[in-house]
Amino acid sequence: MTQAAPSVPPLDSPAPRLNRNDLRTLALAALGGALEFYDFVVFVFFTKVLGQLFFPADMPPWLAQVQVYGIFAAGYLARPLGGIVMAHFGDRTGRKRMFTLSVFLMALPTLCIGLLPTYAQLGVLAPMLLLLLRVVQGVAIGGEVPGAWVFVAEHAPPGRVGFACASLTSGLTAGILIGSLVAAGISGLGPEKVLAYGWRWPFILGGVFGFFAVWLRRWLSETPVFAQMRERKELASELPLKRVMTGQLGGVLLSMLVTWMLTAAIVVVILMTPTLAQSSFHLPQTLAFHGNSLAALMLCFGCIAGGVAVDRFGRGRSLLVGSLALLVTTYLLYRDLAQGAEHFMLLYALAGLCVGVVGVVPAVMVAAFPPVVRFSGLSFSYNIAYAVFGAITPPLIAYLAAKLGAMAPAHYVALTAVIGAGCALYLLTTQREFHER
Repeated sequence: MTQAAPSVPPLDSPAPRLNRNDLRTLALAALGGALEFYDFVVFVFFTKVLGQLFFPADMPPWLAQVQVYGIFAAGYLARPLGGIVMAHFGDRTGRKRMFTLSVFLMALPTLCIGLLPTYAQLGVLAPMLLLLLRVVQGVAIGGEVPGAWVFVAEHAPPGRVGFACASLTSGLTAGILIGSLVAAGISGLGPEKVLAYGWRWPFILGGVFGFFAVWLRRWLSETPVFAQMRERKELASELPLKRVMTGQLGGVLLSMLVTWMLTAAIVVVILMTPTLAQSSFHLPQTLAFHGNSLAALMLCFGCIAGGVAVDRFGRGRSLLVGSLALLVTTYLLYRDLAQGAEHFMLLYALAGLCVGVVGVVPAVMVAAFPPVVRFSGLSFSYNIAYAVFGAITPPLIAYLAAKLGAMAPAHYVALTAVIGAGCALYLLTTQREFHER
């Protein structure tokens, strides 16, 4: 592994200011990312309704739910395939093309889901089409997230890569919040209207706004880094992924480990805690989900704070402090839940803010690979790790809770936070080379 002084600006040297074009690029990328992530996650908010509409009426409700969750999971399983294929062409033909293609591939199936005939109208073909459309969504999101990080990082001036990646990550998490709010608004129509037509509107709106994001991305330009590589004829002459697997295994391992922490923070603290608070700690549903909305909002701010810290203090220091903050606040939240949840809203908001360490992670991963294979290296590492750890986390948490008690989720997040802190210490002690541009 190459060793050299990290290319981080001196602490007393201010980073260059973002110009109007930089800000426009970040805004358009974050908006498109929020809309695309909304399209991907809105599915989960309507799993119960989709189970009733896309499977036989005489099928047991629990089995229909399992089937729909299986279709939902198919989107995650398709992520590595989409990420590897789109990253290959992103490293060979250009970042912008794949950046635009990914949002198109998300908008089209999302709109089609909203227009899809139900089981009563189409029979067994209806759930098969739903599965196919979900797989296409997974392919799209597998290319979108790593592609977006690479795109904004290579557009940002030196010393602003952390903020660029974090602003994009904040936009992605805002997509989750938008999906939650839209689902809550649609549910206000009442069960009968939701079953009749209401469930279609979130998907139709997502598809329409997705095509709007495609149009917006027409105004973005190719990244300066890729344009220079193409001009100098420095593009990979062999399979980019082959070069990653033969010469960048250190970057792959580092990226997978920090992705594990990112996955645990998002899946456990943000997505699973509302349900766990009700089932394990008997918290009222309304309070649990109000706390979750506040935590998701604070996460958006926490991501930005993490990115600013990267540009000011460096990746290693920011990752170390963020990992330890995640560990402490997660324990405080679950300890409070175990003692009656007297400070639940405050501590959930604080934990959500500290989950913002996920805003540091993309800056670490982008810098772990040289530009010529950056898209492929980041996409492979992130999507494989997210697919594996995202799939095992929910059942593992359930198993650990049965063995270790209700504090098991906090123990699991703490384990991954320690791994994140270990990665930070590795960066600080080895002075690993960072590929800034």
